[in-house]
Amino acid sequence: MNFEIREVVDADGYISADVLPKALHITKSEFARAIGLSQSAIVRKDRLHAVSTQQRLRQTFEILKRIEPWTGSISAAWSWYRSYPIAPLGDLTAEELVSRGRADDVRAYLSHIAEGGYA
Repeated sequence: MNFEIREVVDADGYISADVLPKALHITKSEFARAIGLSQSAIVRKDRLHAVSTQQRLRQTFEILKRIEPWTGSISAAWSWYRSYPIAPLGDLTAEELVSRGRADDVRAYLSHIAEGGYA
């Protein structure tokens, strides 16, 4: 399943926390933990619309969209996100890095690879 940003953004411009967990066949609770948020952050509307929650959702979506073409599917991109240790970033996975507030490091790494750099 190939997602476009318009499919995960609601009419008010907020990233939805429904589309990706559904496509990945995981619960919202599992999804929230994997991106470093509490379940209430993606379930309660006031918390879902918070800048910090929206930023984390957007970062995660951007990372998944960037690696989806390399992995072949959103499910495979999710597997990479959760399990692939990134050597130049301390052998931490994208999941660990994003949860620690280091999504920009993951995106920089992916940009480096996309430009022909070495992993």
